[in-house]
Amino acid sequence: MYSIENIKAYEILDSRGFPTLLTEIILDSGIKGQAAVPSGASTGIHEALELRDKDKKRYNGKGVLKNIDLINSSILDVLQGLDVRDQKNIDSILLRLDGTKNKSKLGANTLLSVSLAAAKTASMLNNIELYQYLGGINTNLLPIPLVNVINGGAHAYNNLDIQEYMLAPLGAKTFKEAIRWCSEIFFNLKELLKSNNYSISVGDEGGFAPNFKNNYEPLEFLIKAIKKSKLNPEKDVKISLDVASSEFYKKNKYLLHASNKSLDSESMVDFLSNITKKYPIFSIEDGCAEDDWEGWKNLNS
Repeated sequence: MYSIENIKAYEILDSRGFPTLLTEIILDSGIKGQAAVPSGASTGIHEALELRDKDKKRYNGKGVLKNIDLINSSILDVLQGLDVRDQKNIDSILLRLDGTKNKSKLGANTLLSVSLAAAKTASMLNNIELYQYLGGINTNLLPIPLVNVINGGAHAYNNLDIQEYMLAPLGAKTFKEAIRWCSEIFFNLKELLKSNNYSISVGDEGGFAPNFKNNYEPLEFLIKAIKKSKLNPEKDVKISLDVASSEFYKKNKYLLHASNKSLDSESMVDFLSNITKKYPIFSIEDGCAEDDWEGWKNLNS
């Protein structure tokens, strides 16, 4: 009842309307588990690679029929008959089958969909939730959510350089309360934008995506929205940023279009440091470009 009998893969569409993989694992007992994998709009040059068909006649080359063929053939061949509960062995076999540093042979999307489908199937076999299967039967804590409410960069067709402005509900006592706070702030932010004649159209990840005067103005709006929700921006809900700075790092310069500035590494660090001094910032993701090691050292300092 634990053995993998079959693996099926399907081409589905993700939230952006792009093809992605859904993989289903079927055990000899008939139990099934499945997993779909997303993909990001901005990816780093050192990240594991997605495998795509590159057939321009289908989905502008983003199809995943090659991935499905690999799952139905070579991956099924090496996993069929294995105990689905042996996650470490399954993942090791998948890594050996790929054999590359960046997952370029089989694709990170292929490997992840199969690996995650195995974990979900094993959790169903044990009649427990996936988080309990991975974290232990007494697992009961969820991480603080970072909720993306203003989109820029590769996530929106606007003038913002910073890709994500997120809410960090640090003061919430429960995950349920954290989600409620962020929802209320989101709709108060919508009203504030409307009253100032800003567009309330949303970007790639559901956050508002108007043109702003500069990269700082969204922070001012967020603080107002937090206060309008009767919450404290210093204690209850802070702001997190995903700068995704590799997206605008060209020829060793950071090109900030919103302020029409070209910054060297040291100036970029100063730019972010000044933001943290002026605004209630909880965290900064990808503040420097992926190969700007000197910048990262200075930013962390």
